[in-house]
Amino acid sequence: MDVKKNGDVSFWYADIGGVPGYRPPLPGDIVADVCIVGAGYTGLWTAYYLKQAAPHLNIVIVEKEFAGFGASGRNGGWLSGGFSWSREKYEKASSRAGVIAMQAAMMGTVNEVISVAETEGIDADIRRTDELLVATNEAQEQRAKAMYAHARSWELSDERVGYIDAAQMRRRIAVHNARGAFVIKKVARVQPAKLVQGLARAVERLGVPIYEQTTVLSIEKGKVATNRGVVRAEKIIRATEGFTAGIAGHERLWLALNSAIVVTEPLSEKLWSEIGWDGYEVLGDAAHTYCYAQRTREGRIAMGGRGVPYRFGSKTDVRGVTQQATIDKLHKILTTLLPQTSGLRLDHAWCGTLGVPRDWCTTVGFDKQTGIGWAGGYVGLGVSTSNLSGRTLRDLLLGNDTDLTRLPWVNRTVRKWEPEPLRWLGVHSMYQLYRIADEREAKGLPRTSRLAALADRITGH
Repeated sequence: MDVKKNGDVSFWYADIGGVPGYRPPLPGDIVADVCIVGAGYTGLWTAYYLKQAAPHLNIVIVEKEFAGFGASGRNGGWLSGGFSWSREKYEKASSRAGVIAMQAAMMGTVNEVISVAETEGIDADIRRTDELLVATNEAQEQRAKAMYAHARSWELSDERVGYIDAAQMRRRIAVHNARGAFVIKKVARVQPAKLVQGLARAVERLGVPIYEQTTVLSIEKGKVATNRGVVRAEKIIRATEGFTAGIAGHERLWLALNSAIVVTEPLSEKLWSEIGWDGYEVLGDAAHTYCYAQRTREGRIAMGGRGVPYRFGSKTDVRGVTQQATIDKLHKILTTLLPQTSGLRLDHAWCGTLGVPRDWCTTVGFDKQTGIGWAGGYVGLGVSTSNLSGRTLRDLLLGNDTDLTRLPWVNRTVRKWEPEPLRWLGVHSMYQLYRIADEREAKGLPRTSRLAALADRITGH
């Protein structure tokens, strides 16, 4: 399937007139109280909350490209209150009560982000809605029902989660062969680039400079070395998510997993009447190689999923350009779920990277000995997680003992990924097994394929 534009960071920037001009780079060697590396959601939220809590602090942000260049300006726009985790894994280091508290804190990020956007005058096309994870075959239906049961077992009420049958699902969105869907309520859809650009301006208004075109070469105690000079700071935050592996000494910390999105031309009112989607729900599926989609403000469909899942050595893309095979795969997913869209043009395609820890569970932390903090490993759910990261890092840097600093993801250590080529082989094997598992289930396998469980064991997913 041909596409009008490939790359150029993302459609979200084309939607607001193109990528922004660069802010000035670091002017040379400087001294600050806090240096934040990375001007995506994590770095910006941290600066926003920290500067508000401690206005006297001299905080600076250094960024290789421009604020929102990475996943913050390329994601699927799910403000879901969800994050990459295993309740059972976190419980081993905490307690059931601690995990439930973390769950509640994360779900509170939806209201928090919306509140800040309203306070700061950020128009990010935010729309409150539900998240629908649709099942289109028997095996997926079993998994979707199991997701609902698992959520309820962790004390999530029917005010937050639910399950709808095939008829109810089709009344919402006319997905082909829909058998039902797991529903997560009280989430929101956003325009990612609008949110991150608005947040960057809010941070600048607080007096925090953002130095762009400034490549970080190394991070060590009290020092951030860049190609433009050195920042000496007592406290440093690494907020580099999918680009972390490009920093010396962090090559195996988080794996740089790739994800891609295509956006259609605007749909006609007639076509929307056939599809439905009047509630603007964010839509995913219960496949192992899952997809994620939204109905945009101006009536397009943005459909995302995995393309080439991992580049050797955690290499990243070139300004969002993705492969034709990935575009074709996403178009097939779109037209399989919604055959009504088969005649639509694709206007834009792009990709980005997200950080994946070895156990696939996100973390936030601060080392008092080195003065270095971090947050990330969001595995594609950073729009909401990054907000809680920012508030948690604020408390950790200020030395405050709060409900946030006692959550079980704080200072949680995870082993590193294997060296190459084991990393590449493991990830590609995982997605090949997932692909075959999905194919077998689509052909009628009445249960989850054992190949998917094997894939999970290989990579610790």
